[in-house]
Amino acid sequence: MRRKILLPTDFSDNSWSAIVYALKLYADEECTFYFLNSQIIKVSTLSNLSNKLLETMKANARKELLELKKLAITADANANHEFQTILSTEDLITAIKKSVIEFEIDIIIMGTKGATGAKEIFFGSNTTHVIKSTKSCPVLIIPEEFDFVKPKQIAFPTDFNRFYSGKELDPLKHLVDLYNSKIRILHIEVREDLDDTQENNLKMLKKFLSNHEHSFHWMPDYGKKAKEINDFIEELDINILAMVNYKHSFIEKIIKEPVIKKLGFQPTVPFLVIPG
Repeated sequence: MRRKILLPTDFSDNSWSAIVYALKLYADEECTFYFLNSQIIKVSTLSNLSNKLLETMKANARKELLELKKLAITADANANHEFQTILSTEDLITAIKKSVIEFEIDIIIMGTKGATGAKEIFFGSNTTHVIKSTKSCPVLIIPEEFDFVKPKQIAFPTDFNRFYSGKELDPLKHLVDLYNSKIRILHIEVREDLDDTQENNLKMLKKFLSNHEHSFHWMPDYGKKAKEINDFIEELDINILAMVNYKHSFIEKIIKEPVIKKLGFQPTVPFLVIPG
């Protein structure tokens, strides 16, 4: 089945880096890649001048999108891959939402950069808004200047307090199937024993992942979750971090703007955010 991948771009090195990652990740898959650029201009009155300015901006963006497409075709040279361009005059979030529905997108892949450029901030404001507002499509976030590595190990942190449906785990399984990756399930022990709900969720998770190689890893609760997750990534040589975003989840906590700095959550590997 042909995969449909949305690649939002602002024509920066950062977004090109994410595009290259996507092309390499899906090298052996039949895919259509959609380059999306959002051009929005705020004008108090649409005078002739602002109309002209808007048309110039659109023409420039269209030209850049076509150049980007040409560059991708040259860099990729993959018969399995097709490229389409989308130019939107709406804000990025609206443009992404509409594109996901219209083109039946399977996954969004985008680069990120701290809004302030500060090293300790992993999420830029655009990335944060995309995660908050995309409820029907997984988002794979690529750290700045990240070089592609075959994802042989995928980390999946969970506290077992929530039941994951088979449908929610599908994006994780699709990713695993690409390179026959191993799923490393991380549990940070807040209590010594799991309660009945957690035990049941653990059992169901085992069942849903029974056809995929996986292992469970218990870590003591010795510090901030962000630090423990990053330690786990380093220790097990993890290539992708995957988490489900739901109410009161770790992801929901880290994308609340004031908390980002406090948590210092900066994954060193691509981060798959699965809508819950």
